[in-house]
Amino acid sequence: MFALDSRLQQDTLPIGDFPLCRLLLMKDAHYPWFILVPRREEVVELFQLDAEDQRALWQETSELAEILKDTFGADKMNVAALGNVVSQLHMHVIVRRRDDAAWPAPVWGRHPAQPYTDEQITAIRDKLRLVLTGDFRFIED
Repeated sequence: MFALDSRLQQDTLPIGDFPLCRLLLMKDAHYPWFILVPRREEVVELFQLDAEDQRALWQETSELAEILKDTFGADKMNVAALGNVVSQLHMHVIVRRRDDAAWPAPVWGRHPAQPYTDEQITAIRDKLRLVLTGDFRFIED
């Protein structure tokens, strides 16, 4: 049975589900920073997914990155799977702008996380409801 890593539970807000991945929002208002987690048990590395799930992960990651780039006006999209702190396989999909708090450096450890206000979270969810359609299902607030 799929279970989200406790660190991801602590550091993110659930948004919804693609056919394969759970979509999460990092609790850091410096950047629109999203995480995709394949809903598969005990998967640490990309190669541990079967071929179909690997394709689905790349498709969902690419689709999300394109949607976020347009929706949030990115200058650059950062997409990465590191897993040095949280071993559960997850993809970071981060909207970067030339005027963001860390540009052009990586976002990790650059600044302490800035919490979102309730209004900011609502605004992000509302934006995503307009663009995430089809097979995506939102988790109700």
